[in-house]
Amino acid sequence: MDPGALQEIVPSLALGIGLAACAGLRAWLPLLLTGLLARFGYLTLGPGFQFLTSNRALILFGVATAIELLGDKFPAVDHALDAVGTVLRPTAGALLAASVFWPEMNDPLTAIALGVVIGAPSALVPHAAKSALRTLSTAFTGGLATPLISLLEDVIALGMFVLAVLLPLVMAALVALAAFLLLRWWKSRARTQAPPPASLPTAMA
Repeated sequence: MDPGALQEIVPSLALGIGLAACAGLRAWLPLLLTGLLARFGYLTLGPGFQFLTSNRALILFGVATAIELLGDKFPAVDHALDAVGTVLRPTAGALLAASVFWPEMNDPLTAIALGVVIGAPSALVPHAAKSALRTLSTAFTGGLATPLISLLEDVIALGMFVLAVLLPLVMAALVALAAFLLLRWWKSRARTQAPPPASLPTAMA
């Protein structure tokens, strides 16, 4: 690949990773913010994704964002949102990534394929971390800390979005680091919880 073309594509890849990661915490908030920024000319989306800037889409994203942000503050509701989010958040991540890949790729099929291959896993990284944190919080506080943790996640999701737009390479690097640390934690936990190997019976004398 031509170095000049690669230099143009890398920031778009990093932006897609960053936006997708935001969807791992809040599925609708990054869709709303991306649509608004594109509407006012601060982000460039592929031709097939201009619907994200439409009045109907922005209203839908706004209502869904409000429901998600409010519902996530209640222990009984946040579990249902997380269950739905296991499918919804990677889907939103893939959509966001593909929408910003397309302008640089000049190929809708490549952009959509990369959106699925790169965007969905990028969204799963913070979603997995969030689920692990919520499980620990519920175990230790019985759900009492859910509103505070949810509010912190709102702030982090907004901060991630701002960082993804302003410093996409930094945001992509942080997502890669988080994925590496999460994978190490899972492997360590799996080794800790693995049952000890069964000992062979001693031969009779």
